[in-house]
Amino acid sequence: MLTEFIEGAMKKSKYEILEWGEGFYWEIEWFSWVWAESDTLEGCRSELKEVLEEWILIKVRKHTFIPKVESYDINDLICEK
Repeated sequence: MLTEFIEGAMKKSKYEILEWGEGFYWEIEWFSWVWAESDTLEGCRSELKEVLEEWILIKVRKHTFIPKVESYDINDLICEK
């Protein structure tokens, strides 16, 4: 389920080429603070995926809401104590 969630979020991500050919910027707009920069497109994609994974772990640890992606709602993983 988590893998599918991450893949769905990555499908909704957007990248842009930075001015003067300085590399790439990639983000998932509706996930605040989930973005990456790199010299290569593949490096940027890889970095974004890593940032997203860490972002999810922080959200789960803090028991805060995670937006639904496609049909995947991982808020069930956030167990209230």
